[in-house]
Amino acid sequence: MRKDVRILLVGEPKVGKTSLIMSLVSEEFPQVVPYRAEEITIPADVTPERVPTHIVDYSEAEQTDEQLSSEISKANVICIVYAVNNKKSIEKVTSHWIPLINDNTAKDSRVPVILVGNKSDLVEHSSMETILPVMNQYTEIETCVECSAKNLKNISELFYYAQKAVLHPTGPLYCPEEKRMKPACIKALTRIFKVSDLDNDGILNDNELNFFQRTCFNAPLASQALEDVKNVVRKNVIDGVCDNGLTLKGFLFLHTLFIQRGRHETTWTVLRRFGYDDDLELHQDYLFPLTLKIPPDCTTELNHNAYLFLQSVFDKHDKDRDCALSPEELKDLFDVFPYMPWGLDVNNTVCTNDEGWITYQGYLSQWTLTTYLDVQRCLEYLGYLGYSIISEQESQAAAITVTRDKKIDLQKKQTQRSVFRCNVFGDSGSGKSGFLQAFLGRNLTRQNIVSEEHMSYYAISTAYVYGQEKYLLLHEVFPDFDVLSDADMACDIVCLVYDASNPHSFEYCARVFKQYFMDTKTPCMMIAAKSDLQETKQLYSLTPLEFCRKHKMPPPQAFTCNTAGAPCKDIYTKLTTMAMHPHVTQADLKSSAFWLRVSVGATVFAVLGFAMYRVLLKQR
Repeated sequence: MRKDVRILLVGEPKVGKTSLIMSLVSEEFPQVVPYRAEEITIPADVTPERVPTHIVDYSEAEQTDEQLSSEISKANVICIVYAVNNKKSIEKVTSHWIPLINDNTAKDSRVPVILVGNKSDLVEHSSMETILPVMNQYTEIETCVECSAKNLKNISELFYYAQKAVLHPTGPLYCPEEKRMKPACIKALTRIFKVSDLDNDGILNDNELNFFQRTCFNAPLASQALEDVKNVVRKNVIDGVCDNGLTLKGFLFLHTLFIQRGRHETTWTVLRRFGYDDDLELHQDYLFPLTLKIPPDCTTELNHNAYLFLQSVFDKHDKDRDCALSPEELKDLFDVFPYMPWGLDVNNTVCTNDEGWITYQGYLSQWTLTTYLDVQRCLEYLGYLGYSIISEQESQAAAITVTRDKKIDLQKKQTQRSVFRCNVFGDSGSGKSGFLQAFLGRNLTRQNIVSEEHMSYYAISTAYVYGQEKYLLLHEVFPDFDVLSDADMACDIVCLVYDASNPHSFEYCARVFKQYFMDTKTPCMMIAAKSDLQETKQLYSLTPLEFCRKHKMPPPQAFTCNTAGAPCKDIYTKLTTMAMHPHVTQADLKSSAFWLRVSVGATVFAVLGFAMYRVLLKQR
C-alpha cells in the first residue's frame, strides 16, 4: 500500500470545506472559521488503515489558479464539496470542478473523486437523487457522502472513504459500465487461485480455503461460514461449486460480489498479500525481496525447504505420475508466470526422458542451476510460484543459502556445498558438447538429433561422492576467447578436453592450462575424447601423459559418447570428487583404491536412490 495519503478539499466558496476539516480535528463545530485551514497531518496510529493522512484545504480568496493546479496534481484523492442547500454549488461540480481536475491529471491515471454534500443539517431532503446521475457519468467518482460540519454527522466517514478510495481504489478492479471485473484483476485473481490450489485439481477444497483465509486475513473460516459462502456461490453461478469446493468461476464471482457491495478492501487485501501493487503488477519488493550480498568465493544454493516446495510444485503438475513434465504439464506449471521462463535449451541442459520431457531430476537440476548462476532470477521465479506464501516464510530469500568462502573449505579440508562448477575447455571439434550431453545420459546417436539452435552451453545433473548426492554443473567455454572472464576462472574444477584422434587438439588444452591455471589451486583434469577412434600422436613437445605428470595432474581420462547405451558416468564422479576435495594429493588421485571407494559409493547410492524414488512414487 501507499506510505501516506494526501486528501485535497475543493469546492465553491462558503460550502464548508474549512469547517469540515476543523470539525474533524477539534470534534466540534468552529465558531470562527478562517478563509483556509493549514495543512494537517493525521498520524498513522489514529487512522483506520494505519497510514499517515495529509488533509489540504483550498481557498479561492487566498490561492491562485497555479497553486490550485499544483495541489490537484499532488493529491491522491480529491473531495469536491458542495452545499446540499445550494443548487449552484451542485451544478458547479460538473460544470467546473470535474473538468478542472481532469485537465490537471493524466487521462490514464485519473485521481479518485469523492462528492461531499455538506450542511445536511439545514435541509430535510437528500441531494442523492441529483447526484446519482453525475456519479454514473464520471467513473472517477468513487462515492458520495452527505454530512454536516455543524452536528459532526459523517465527518469521520467522509475522510475514511477518501482514504479508502486511495488505498483500495475501485478503478483498477472493476468496470461499472460493464458491471464486471477488469481483465488485469481477473488475471491476478486467477494466478492467486492457481497458487492456492495446492493439489491442482481446479477446486479450492475446505483445507485450501482455510489456508487461503489464514494467509490473507489471519483467521480461518468456521465450517458454517464456509458453507454459507459456497451456498451464495451455488445460488448465483452455475459450476461455481464442484465436489463441495470452490471453482475458479466461483472464486471470481465472490470477488466481483465484494467489489459490487463496496467491500473492495477485501479483494485488495488478497491482492496485496499475494504481492500485487496498485497497478495490479507484482511488486518489485515482492519479487526481489532483497539484494543478496554474495561475497567472493561464495555461491548460492537452494536449501532443504526450497527443494521440498519445488518437489510439491512438480507433484501437483505431474498429472500422469510418470515423473516427467510433458509440454502441457510444463505450460500449466508456468501458467502463474507472466512469460515462459524455460526455453527449449533447458531440455538440453538437464536430464529428460526418451520423449525429451524434463524429468523430476532434471526439473530440480534446472532450479539448482538458476540459483547458482542468477539468484535474483531464482527469487523472481519463486515469487511467481508463491513460495513465501505457501511455505509461510517472510520472503523468497528464506529459500537461499549462501555458502561459506571456498578458502575456508580449503583450510578445513571439507565443504558443506552441494553444487560444484566445472568449466570445460577445448578447441573447436574436440568433443566438449558431446562431453556435456553425455553427462545427461545421451550417447552420440541421441546427440545428433539435437537442433543446433537449441544447444546449451550448460549441463547439470547429480553425482554421488562417498554416498552424498551432489550437483555437478558443466559449463562449456568458447574456444575463441581473448581473455577469460571472472566467471570462467571462478570454478571448482577445470576440464580440458582434446580429440585423441586429432594431432593438433591437445596443444590448445596445454596452452589454456599454462596461461590460466598452472599457478592456481584449481584442480584440473585432462579428457582424451573420442577414444573410440584411432588414437593419434599429438603434435606437442610432451605427450598428454607426460604433460599431466609434469604438472601433477591425474593421467588423461579416455572418454567416448559413441556407445550403444548411455555413456559411462564414472568420469563425472571423479570430477565431482576432485571439486569437493581440491586438497587431495596427487598420490591419492593416482590410487586405484581411492577411485574404487568413490565409484562403489556412487553405485550403491544410485541404486538406493532409485529404490527410494520408486517407494516415493508409489506413495504419490
